[in-house]
Amino acid sequence: MLPTENLGFLLHHLSTTLDRQSDELLQQRLQIGFSQFKIMLALESKEGVTQKEIARKLGQTEASVSRQIKLMQHMRLLTSTVNPDNRRERYVVLTTEGAQVLREATTLLNKQFARMFDQLSKAQQQGLYYALTALDNSINPTIY
Repeated sequence: MLPTENLGFLLHHLSTTLDRQSDELLQQRLQIGFSQFKIMLALESKEGVTQKEIARKLGQTEASVSRQIKLMQHMRLLTSTVNPDNRRERYVVLTTEGAQVLREATTLLNKQFARMFDQLSKAQQQGLYYALTALDNSINPTIY
């Protein structure tokens, strides 16, 4: 079997391509990267998430998340405060501006993905969604 005929390889290739295209679009339109978008997404539904929790959710190192958070603080997209009970722990919260950028980024990415998925019928899209969700839940039970 050729690598291109392997479902795992195809999913990985598609994911890498989508990451790159998403990063380029977000950089061009909103001056944020896809990694920064994912951090904001991890913060969207929960108030005061720790850097450690974000790193775990995204499968990244705390150091890489910390670097992104510092950049995003300078951009006024989020705030980071020290936990008074554990000075080594920091809580991260989206700012109003960060929430607005997240909404704009989500809209941009949804439009980009819609063009790609329009090639599939609604039934195919729904089947793909359920299949990918099942796979994702089996390896990442609590991503977002």
